[in-house]
Amino acid sequence: MMGGMASEETGTLRSTTNVSKSTPADSPESTGAAPTRAWTKRLIVVGIVLAALNLRPAITSLGALLEEVRDGLGMSGSVAGLLTSVPPLCFALFGVMAPRLARRFGPAAVVCAGMAAITAGLLIRPYIGGIPGFLIGSALALMGIAVSNVLMPVIVKRWFPDRVGSMTGLYSMALALGTSAAAAITVPVTDALGGSWRSGLAVWAALAAAAVLPWIALVRHREAPSAEQHPRAREAADGTSTPGAQPVLRITRSRTAWALAVFFGLQATAAYITMGWMAQIFRDAGVSAGTAGLLLAVTMVMGVPLAFVIPRLATRLPRQGPIVIALGLCGLAGYAGLYLAPAGGAWAWAVLLGISNCSFPLALTMVGMRARTGAGVAQLSAFAQSTGYLISIPGPLLVGVLYQSSGGWGLPIALMAGLMIPQMAVGVLAGRNRTVEDEAVR
Repeated sequence: MMGGMASEETGTLRSTTNVSKSTPADSPESTGAAPTRAWTKRLIVVGIVLAALNLRPAITSLGALLEEVRDGLGMSGSVAGLLTSVPPLCFALFGVMAPRLARRFGPAAVVCAGMAAITAGLLIRPYIGGIPGFLIGSALALMGIAVSNVLMPVIVKRWFPDRVGSMTGLYSMALALGTSAAAAITVPVTDALGGSWRSGLAVWAALAAAAVLPWIALVRHREAPSAEQHPRAREAADGTSTPGAQPVLRITRSRTAWALAVFFGLQATAAYITMGWMAQIFRDAGVSAGTAGLLLAVTMVMGVPLAFVIPRLATRLPRQGPIVIALGLCGLAGYAGLYLAPAGGAWAWAVLLGISNCSFPLALTMVGMRARTGAGVAQLSAFAQSTGYLISIPGPLLVGVLYQSSGGWGLPIALMAGLMIPQMAVGVLAGRNRTVEDEAVR
């Protein structure tokens, strides 16, 4: 997988120089690549950061304006719950396609197309008309997010194999920044644009358009030989195996892969319930729309510093279970407060839930740590994220149904707290010091 990706990157990334057999398999030198030019590596970093900034505004901007969108489109609570379940559904369906697309077109081209899809989806979804049109536009944007979600750990492992923790922290921090910014300023921007929720949602297409540019530059400078010209790269990419090639993984045989997938799914459930419903919980408790948006932003912004710290800490520990437990306890405390005094302690609950939501960068870091090779990371990333997002689909929908049927937030909050227990359990299993290659080699 990774060798195939390397063969389709920029023209500055490969030369015909011979390489020592002792060179690590995931490094650029392992397939004959010359040291990457400084400008190209800087461009890759810029591209990663801009892409990460766009991986959540399509969701959190909607969460901030969910009541206005519901009124404008005539949605029931159950349909709104379905809408908040669309992101994980799209991530599961389209994310599994990312490795195959990357093998064929190269990861830079796939991420570039993903950013273009986000731009188009954000532009058309408020204006295409009706609930079906809104769902179609959302799905287009989420398709772009899905493939980029899967390829971020792959790109980091490929280009920065000795800095997985730092680079994962960097793009996780950028992801958290984009998430919190969309939550915080969507309502004020909407007011500044005349109060139209359509304009307030569409404005985020500008940020996505900016993210297309560095990836276009990377794709345009692609001059490397194709994977077909490099047998070892082709074998790593398409899953064939010859003597001396990397072994093929049957990822579904790995207990670690399953534990990581379930952990990913449960943390995603909590995250999308939070992004889709937390602002509404505060509004129903008597908090103003603007303040509710700021509270959601506080929850999201906690991931900015912690998303950089947690991956670096995780890579220094042989087991990540203690971090999983600490984050889970913060989540339980936040849900308890949200149940007992949603308005009275709103800022404290927002902070605690924001800390708990940092299970996401931890999960991404463990994806990079639980596989030894780039090909293994690609398979594990696609499996864990696609399976995890499938697991997370019912959560936001069930919250909407429980809210509408019970007329309050007691049962939904109890559900959220209850799911935190198995999340902690499987997170401890996923954090054990082992790799999928140890468990799933064919």
